Amino acid sequence: MLQVEAGHGLFASLRKLLATGVDTLKTRLELLSIEIEQEKLRLFSALVYFGFSLLLLGIGLLFLGALLVLLFWDSYRIVALASMTLVFILGGLWLLQSALIRLRAPGGLFASSLSELTKDSQELGKPI
Repeated sequence: MLQVEAGHGLFASLRKLLATGVDTLKTRLELLSIEIEQEKLRLFSALVYFGFSLLLLGIGLLFLGALLVLLFWDSYRIVALASMTLVFILGGLWLLQSALIRLRAPGGLFASSLSELTKDSQELGKPI
């Protein structure tokens, strides 16, 4: 009879350990989903700001170009147009290259989840 109680106690401990593991996994998955949602909102917000800034900068550059052409209309209008075109194209290419470099850089999308999983594994005695 004593063995049945010990087995029952072992089974209860195993169930409790399994329940703790499931709760920990649930918590980590909730953290992961929250991080994904935060990243999605951050990217959408950045894209909206980026779009409006491009619109305003484009309009501003258009007016700047028109102003420079009008300033040099009598003497150097071809040089003014060519130099502005060159500056805008080179600036656009530089910004495009910078954007591509930033997109290829590693991000911190799941940094919190990874740190929590590292803490969990260290508490269990197995470093990741």
